[in-house]
Amino acid sequence: MKIMEWPQQERPRERLLRDGANSLSDAELLAIFLRTGTRGYNVVELSRHLLNHFGGLRQLLEVNLKEFSNLPGMGVAKFCQLQASLELSKRYLQQSLNLEQTFSNPDQVKQLLSMELSHLKREQFMVLFLNNQHQLLAQETLFQGTINSSEVHPRVVVEKALGYHAAAVILAHNHPSGCIDPSPSDRHITEKLRQALELMDIRTLDHIIIAHNKSYSFAEHGLL
Repeated sequence: MKIMEWPQQERPRERLLRDGANSLSDAELLAIFLRTGTRGYNVVELSRHLLNHFGGLRQLLEVNLKEFSNLPGMGVAKFCQLQASLELSKRYLQQSLNLEQTFSNPDQVKQLLSMELSHLKREQFMVLFLNNQHQLLAQETLFQGTINSSEVHPRVVVEKALGYHAAAVILAHNHPSGCIDPSPSDRHITEKLRQALELMDIRTLDHIIIAHNKSYSFAEHGLL
């Protein structure tokens, strides 16, 4: 049955307007972005099929165009719609962090970092540079590959922080393996960076590890 043949009060758009976006399932929200179904599937059925095929919303948004286009009826237009929705979410969070006291809402910081890092197949080391009010000045990925003490250079982090006139930083990197626990190398790097930044009166507020949909905060575990 086509969506337009559903009772009006059951259609995703009408339910969103009446009850709010948080009342909709992942499939119903996805259906609003996709707009149209394919032969044999209305748009909600298509959304459920995509989520089941890829294993969930995160996995769907992380697939490349080739994987996405292998499914009947899926192509460049729908792929672009989903990628645009993902990028809008990232930019919304980034702009929110620019306007808010970032560390008054650590969950928002973790959410932003998760969107940036959780889908990556290689380790990347990112730094958020903050002002005295803990508002975001900039974020940069400074190192890539296996993150260890020989790869992460405190001098580079300090120079970047001074260039942005940062008063504080939040360190972050991902674990593509899915293991969320910090390694001895992670702990060593964190302490080296903290000491180097402290010499310049720059505070290290946290080091957050992202592993798939999980996060680990050094500050919350008393390691900073």
